[in-house]
Amino acid sequence: MAANTNMEYRFLGRSGLKVSVFSLGGWVTFGGQVGNEATFSCMKAAYDAGINFFDNAEVYAGGESERAMGLAIKHFGWKRSDLVISTKIYWGGKGPNDTGLSRKHIVEGTKAALERLQLDYVDLIFAHRPDNLTPMEEIVRAFNWVIEKGYAFYWGTSEWSAEQISDAHRIAEKLGLIGPLMEQPQYNMFHRERFEVEYAPLYKKHGLGTTIWSPLASGVLTGKYNAGVVPDGSRFALKDSAVIQRIRASALDTEEGRTKIAKVQKLEPIAKKLDCTLAQLALAWCAKNPNVSTVITGASRPEQVVENVKAIEILPKLTPEILAEIEEILDNAPKADVDRY
Repeated sequence: MAANTNMEYRFLGRSGLKVSVFSLGGWVTFGGQVGNEATFSCMKAAYDAGINFFDNAEVYAGGESERAMGLAIKHFGWKRSDLVISTKIYWGGKGPNDTGLSRKHIVEGTKAALERLQLDYVDLIFAHRPDNLTPMEEIVRAFNWVIEKGYAFYWGTSEWSAEQISDAHRIAEKLGLIGPLMEQPQYNMFHRERFEVEYAPLYKKHGLGTTIWSPLASGVLTGKYNAGVVPDGSRFALKDSAVIQRIRASALDTEEGRTKIAKVQKLEPIAKKLDCTLAQLALAWCAKNPNVSTVITGASRPEQVVENVKAIEILPKLTPEILAEIEEILDNAPKADVDRY
């Protein structure tokens, strides 16, 4: 790995695997919004900054994101043991067995992803969403088979409920198999309930690791939309993504969205006091949570990677007093439901 960086590395849940506290993902950008040259430069900037975890999924850009990432790894000739690579299985195509978490799709989807990545294995493999139509035992057995074959080292979930994760662990324990190590949930200043309350018992009971996504709330927390205008080249400017357009409408065209932007404006003085950008403040705020293993960032330019990684310098500045100031502005701290469990 790159020397002389101040990157922090954390254990991924109750495992011996260490991941950089900030990581780089391929959603929207790699293989889609940007070409291979930009992908290469972003990954090089991340690697040089000490990032070792790179996240992907079979559905990102229809598999092109995995191809671009694989080409970058091959191009730079990085030592495989220096990298932690992930992919996610659920949406693989349009065929009747190309979606979901059947044993067939988990196994075939994993093999296809490895071929696109030009890798013998991924370190982490996720069930990209829960599948209520496939028996949990089948899902647990299939991911364990993938691990036994050496196609992945650890398996986890993404946007599963605490009940579903617990169910997977119960079945794995009953069968003498490996349960999910990590979850990839959305977590940011505006999206907190599941991460801070629903999952709370799982961190201690199962040693749940987390690889959080959308730490900047699709860019809202960067302040770029504070004027109510969508800048060219921004994520909300992508017109061919139905998902992004739905997020954009919710963020900019609703009363709730306008309230969030007003809060971002109030966070600006705190960012200035800490001599950082709003984005760096939001990223550091996520990383300050001890249950966050790594914060997945996105970038279309290497300069963005460099700026995002500087959030590591803001972590020690987030004192209890500063966090209290932020909390007062956000005014959305979820309350624990003592009757939930």
